[in-house]
Amino acid sequence: MTQQVKLFIDGEFVHSNSDKLIPVTNPATQEVIAQVPCATTTEMQQAIDSAKAAFKTWKEVPVSERARLMMRYAQLLKDHQGEIAAIICEELGKTVEDAKGDVWRGIEVVEQAANIPSLMMGETVENVARSIDTYSYIQPLGVCAGITPFNFPAMIPLWMFPMAIACGNTFILKPSEQDPMTVNKLAELFVKAGAPKGVLQVVHGAKEQVDTILHHPDIKAISFVGSVNVGQYIYKTGTDNLKRVQAFAGAKNHMVIMPDANKQQVINALVGASVGAAGQRCMAISVAVFVGSAAEWIPEVAAAIGKVGPGHYSNDKAAYGPQISPQAKARILSLIAQGKKEGATCLLDGSDCQVDGYPNGNWVGPTVFSDVTTEMEIYKQEIFGPVLTTMTVANLDQAIELVNSSPYGNGTSIFTASGAAARKYQHNIEVGQVGINVPIPVPLPFFSFTGWKGSFYGDQHAYGKQAVRFYTETKTITARWFDDDIQVSGPNMSINLR
Repeated sequence: MTQQVKLFIDGEFVHSNSDKLIPVTNPATQEVIAQVPCATTTEMQQAIDSAKAAFKTWKEVPVSERARLMMRYAQLLKDHQGEIAAIICEELGKTVEDAKGDVWRGIEVVEQAANIPSLMMGETVENVARSIDTYSYIQPLGVCAGITPFNFPAMIPLWMFPMAIACGNTFILKPSEQDPMTVNKLAELFVKAGAPKGVLQVVHGAKEQVDTILHHPDIKAISFVGSVNVGQYIYKTGTDNLKRVQAFAGAKNHMVIMPDANKQQVINALVGASVGAAGQRCMAISVAVFVGSAAEWIPEVAAAIGKVGPGHYSNDKAAYGPQISPQAKARILSLIAQGKKEGATCLLDGSDCQVDGYPNGNWVGPTVFSDVTTEMEIYKQEIFGPVLTTMTVANLDQAIELVNSSPYGNGTSIFTASGAAARKYQHNIEVGQVGINVPIPVPLPFFSFTGWKGSFYGDQHAYGKQAVRFYTETKTITARWFDDDIQVSGPNMSINLR
């Protein structure tokens, strides 16, 4: 009998009473490995009520104790990294090393959450006026929520709830219904680390459960990662309901290759950055912009990408796994076909990819296009698959103009041996995260993940110092103390301090 994924409410894993069940399938085989329930209205309210009640006591827990909880949690995640990765492999199809990397990048954020005492320090100035001091405190918001995508089922939830909870909030997590079991394992280890009852809730479901989070008055802040259309909906609906929202949305990331770059480094970087993780990452390089004579390298790039391919996670020679669903595969194949129809040259076509022993897998082989223009759908849309489009420009100025004309601004990189070219690029490019001879510039968590333009809706970004600002409010106190024998002057009728 297929297992039913449990909800995690008020400190316990519980069976849902819902009759709405969504199958969870192994994307390499189409085998149904679990059923995930759509939490009922009552269950959603129970989770919110539990989080609201827990906040009253959790916010009073000393910040040093919250930090030690995160230290214990980080160690448990390290101890169980392989176990978590195995769950990711089964329900998402990632290769083992990619799945382990998913977990590790999440662990790094938990380690940063353990630094919360220094991150939550306020400010103070003595004698802002005569015998008057001003100081500020950073205090938690209340019940916060996160809505996470399928592609990083460990890392992205760990971007959210550890930082929010370390700040003194409680948290409701709604993971993707396509791979929900990873998050349940994260919650199990959080309890083992010593998290009090009600501090974290995990609810499962689809749009109805998301809408409950967006509209419920007791939820103060929402973090979302996903597609551009859903991101816009989350941001607008959440803010219309007077919530603080950060919504990470679509991307179309460009790598600019200068003629003075190291060719082999460029080729190696493009192989991993374009088709790694089956292209299912918001920081994947999907457009390679070759400047001047560097365009001569395009055939060699296509040949190198053609040497890798998808496979089952049990095969250590597999470069990446399947697409998450048949629908995702069909969309990618449709865009590949459209690219050919629109006149792009398909140097490498992965449309008919097969993997021995897994005839039902959602396989798409590595695909490379040249002669791509900005009017083509394969350029305009986020394909979210192992497809690289290549373009050529005459000089760096044209490359910058091309990248800046994109509606997205998640990530970009430049490969060059010129410090002047790199400096010009990083200064003028309108993208939040820039790599110099680094293909996928995802920052470590003592910085923040800082997408721009149509890749992000909100004010404060994920993890790092900006996450602390997102999950807290600042309270400023102006104080004056009188001696018993002080001579009191007349009333002050102005706003001046004296």
